[in-house]
Amino acid sequence: MPNLHLFSSPGHDDIRYILEASAPYLEGKPDATVAHLPLASLYAERWQESAEDSFKKLARVETISAETMSLSTMEDIIRRAALVYIPGGNTFLLNHRLHVSRLMIFLRKKVLAGLPVVAFSAGTVLCGPNILTANDMNTVETPHFEALNAMPFNFFPHYAADSYRQSVQDEWLGDYHFFHDNPVVILSDGAYVKMNGKKITLVRGEAWILRKDHEKERLEEGELISI
Repeated sequence: MPNLHLFSSPGHDDIRYILEASAPYLEGKPDATVAHLPLASLYAERWQESAEDSFKKLARVETISAETMSLSTMEDIIRRAALVYIPGGNTFLLNHRLHVSRLMIFLRKKVLAGLPVVAFSAGTVLCGPNILTANDMNTVETPHFEALNAMPFNFFPHYAADSYRQSVQDEWLGDYHFFHDNPVVILSDGAYVKMNGKKITLVRGEAWILRKDHEKERLEEGELISI
């Protein structure tokens, strides 16, 4: 069953939320590795050293490059990993690289079997059925929109609500339900959603759920999220 730790943002000017969620899977394991998938970024190499430095007290980071690695090499990294870390960037680019490299099939299989995923922003959107609620430009012109489908919800991170808890994005998000039925979970920065098997919980932060033909509903911390 899926084991997911999903964030809108990774921390306060750092990735502390990511490290806190990752620690239980890495502590006490001297040979633990993290499969790092910075595939949402055009400049992933800029962040590799930062990721390695952040995780250095917990695990060794193995970074996956969809353009320079063979499929078997990427699969081996994921097979060895104690968890998968998927950071943010352009969701369409992330999904495109996973599909074109054919890594998506193996990654989905491992995630659905319980390999822990810790992700934020684009990485969080990737865990839904599709990436159509990503607030990015499809500059890569990907025709691939099907995502990991590890959760029944689509996601919209970095939601900025006004004092009335509304946003100009509300109407845009509602348009999704003209064509799709599954709910959208909307995350403000700092929000954290955890999935353990079939149990999905808002651990902390401000978040809402938008169901078809309904107004968006505020989620409470500790609340189980259902369709």
